[in-house]
Amino acid sequence: MKVAELMETNLKVVMDDTTVAEAVVTLADAHVSAMPVLDRQSRFVGVLSTTDVLQAEAEAANAEERERLFQDTLVREIMSTKPQTVEPDDDIKEVAQRMLYLDVHRLFVVYDGELVGVVSQSDIVRAVATAKL
Repeated sequence: MKVAELMETNLKVVMDDTTVAEAVVTLADAHVSAMPVLDRQSRFVGVLSTTDVLQAEAEAANAEERERLFQDTLVREIMSTKPQTVEPDDDIKEVAQRMLYLDVHRLFVVYDGELVGVVSQSDIVRAVATAKL
């Protein structure tokens, strides 16, 4: 089975110049734990996850710094850069092994340099549970 058969293509994205507060609302509204980050030229430049937000919050020394984090910090300042990617034609078993090796919950799918989807551990579990894989 190929990534293209399981990947989600209806992606919620966040721009790199969005504030952390706005991005957290988008994450919550979309019911996702991570989103791809695009720059103003629509290039895929990173991933913002709840882990990134929590880590930045934990590093804040006090309530005032935490408030500034959410109101004044841009996504590009706390996102994970150099996201791991796969291609639509990649074998899903190899992708699952890669997720285990990298200890990540999802990999973003890029085709011809463009972001086209995401495949997650949940997608793979769902395929196994419904006997598609």
